[in-house]
Amino acid sequence: MDKALIKKWTPSPLTLILLGLIAYLWFRPPAEVSDANVAAPPWAVTLPDGRTVTSESLKGRVVLVNFWATWCPYCRKEKPVIDSFWRDYRARGFEVVSISVDDTPEKIAAWMADKDYAFMAAPTNASVAAAFGSVASVPTSFIVDADGRIRHKIAGQVHYPRLEKLVTPLLKAPARSTPPDTRPAGGLGAAPAP
Repeated sequence: MDKALIKKWTPSPLTLILLGLIAYLWFRPPAEVSDANVAAPPWAVTLPDGRTVTSESLKGRVVLVNFWATWCPYCRKEKPVIDSFWRDYRARGFEVVSISVDDTPEKIAAWMADKDYAFMAAPTNASVAAAFGSVASVPTSFIVDADGRIRHKIAGQVHYPRLEKLVTPLLKAPARSTPPDTRPAGGLGAAPAP
């Protein structure tokens, strides 16, 4: 082979560094998980089709409340995983409410239809912010148990095995009959209630 041809196709050190950085950012560890055990205040969202979904209507189901945006590459990368997990576990009591942090109902509906996702998606609002606190970056997800208690916060991208590990034990647990702790969700770092 011609040495000039090899030199022409050999990337520069700067190109290699940039490719390495892109690979790191694309394949970085998916998320940081923190445990919680606090009741979320009541919240409600309006789906693009006009239906209202409330936290009360979801009691008895384990819910992934996923904060995202259509412009976020990590959100786009995790959505097929969320959809697959939802399709596999919804008959066992699992639900997804995907909350867009800045898109209009029309844009959300069009994006979800284009990707053929059937789980619920809605724009954020004040009740959601009050229930889950300030979500500083996307994707961020919360796993809410059948009693309406926030059990886990996932800061970053989710993947199927992690959802299995965090959600399936909650699907097996029966709903409690005692009233949940009413501390605000902002105390996610607090110790679990006895």
